[in-house]
Amino acid sequence: MDQFFFSGSNTSKLDVKNRFVLPQHMRYGLVEEGRLEFFIGLGLGGCLAIYRRSEIQKIVEKFHKKQHIAQYQKFFTLFFSTLHESTCDKIGRVTLPNHLKQVMNIKKEIVVAGVLNKIELWSKEAYDKNLSNLLLGKDTEIDLAKMTEDAFALLDEPQESHATAEN
Repeated sequence: MDQFFFSGSNTSKLDVKNRFVLPQHMRYGLVEEGRLEFFIGLGLGGCLAIYRRSEIQKIVEKFHKKQHIAQYQKFFTLFFSTLHESTCDKIGRVTLPNHLKQVMNIKKEIVVAGVLNKIELWSKEAYDKNLSNLLLGKDTEIDLAKMTEDAFALLDEPQESHATAEN
């Protein structure tokens, strides 16, 4: 398997200019065509996400086909109006847009978590609470054992079902 994916997590502090250091191994994964450019926007479950340029192109391609369907309009407006093109400075700092920081209730520390094709940005408090509740079985919406079983069952699905699901 040569397909790249993001993994691991780090805690980073925001400085007075809302910048945080993106771990070096994650920065390398964002480089495409020799350029370190990416997008910061809304993620799933109450986090922000850093998307590779190629991932955003895939998202745009698929969403473009649905742009005139009323049920998606509010989501499209919210998603694309909060999506920001970005890069890192020479020492790997990324500026977090202030309105995204406020909306996600990010204070001084964030958790930078690699998750397959994206990097999630969580307020440290939210990440720690979610992880603790999940591992201790206190999350009433999620059964960790069932979630793990369902996720690993994906590995047994025939390969063509993945291609069909992606189209």
